[in-house]
Amino acid sequence: MATSVSARDGGPPSPGAPPSRPEPARPADADRRRGRLHRWDVKAAPYLFVSPFFLTFAAFGLFPLLYTGWLSLNRVELGGDPQWKGLENYTDLATSEFFWNALLNTFTIGVISTVPQLMMALGLAQLLNTKLRGRGFFRVAVLAPYATSIAAATLVFAQLFNTDYGLINSALGWAGLGPVDWESSKWPAQIAISVIVIWRWTGYNALIYLAAMQAVPHDLYEAAALDGATRWRQFVSVTIPSIRPTILFTIVVSTIGSTQLFGEPMLYGGSLGISGGSGNQYQTLSLLMYEKGWVTGALGQASAIAWVMLLLLLLLGAGRVLVARARRTKLEG
Repeated sequence: MATSVSARDGGPPSPGAPPSRPEPARPADADRRRGRLHRWDVKAAPYLFVSPFFLTFAAFGLFPLLYTGWLSLNRVELGGDPQWKGLENYTDLATSEFFWNALLNTFTIGVISTVPQLMMALGLAQLLNTKLRGRGFFRVAVLAPYATSIAAATLVFAQLFNTDYGLINSALGWAGLGPVDWESSKWPAQIAISVIVIWRWTGYNALIYLAAMQAVPHDLYEAAALDGATRWRQFVSVTIPSIRPTILFTIVVSTIGSTQLFGEPMLYGGSLGISGGSGNQYQTLSLLMYEKGWVTGALGQASAIAWVMLLLLLLLGAGRVLVARARRTKLEG
């Protein structure tokens, strides 16, 4: 026992014990190198994990954006060399009646498609939020138009709104009303295109509203019911204020979508879809940009239209931020 204790205390080893092998000392530079590698791994690993997104965005988002901005300052024809023009493409747009017509058409189609769409989505979401038999089936069914191909939906509606043999004009004839020229007249054509947009996106926005409504605390509805509020009053005074940020979000997203409207009007017009009809009555900014770039070959003017659309969307985003900030200031004050 004494011998064992003395060996542990650093004394001479016992006669039968094997000789102890001293542990080799770690080099100080190896420890420092290992510490640096550990610190580098902790700091750099998150950036490596998210780098694929930023590399993809830089290649397919940032570079095309900057390159389009450079093209907008040049006169570029298909197959030709760029010629520096400065802001000439933008000044040409400011004096072009086709640009202002496309801008006005984009605005009007956006209004008559977005406002009814969001109002119908609110009502549909409120209906799906009640104790309705088969709610799961209806919640999936309202998303079916969104899953439908734009081309398929537009071609079907183009047949429905056909001036000569369309079902819509047949129904108007049964009601004693005259046929409507849904293709060549400005407002009927824009209403027809807006109907396609409304049919396709109402269910999508309804599900967004439904998700927001389900997050509203039930205590608010119970308190309103105790105060004698009807279902309509609860919807107006409880539901709408509670989901107001979601409503603002859908307004911004729907406006962005209407600004970039392209597939529906192009397919609706058939061979005249690119020019927005025989009289450009429903030509949007996206259609004008496509026509300038790939029909007439003026890539510089098409790039200028693209940047004008971007500036409009940035102004819209800035307006949303200002509205949200004013509302937050009002609530805090």
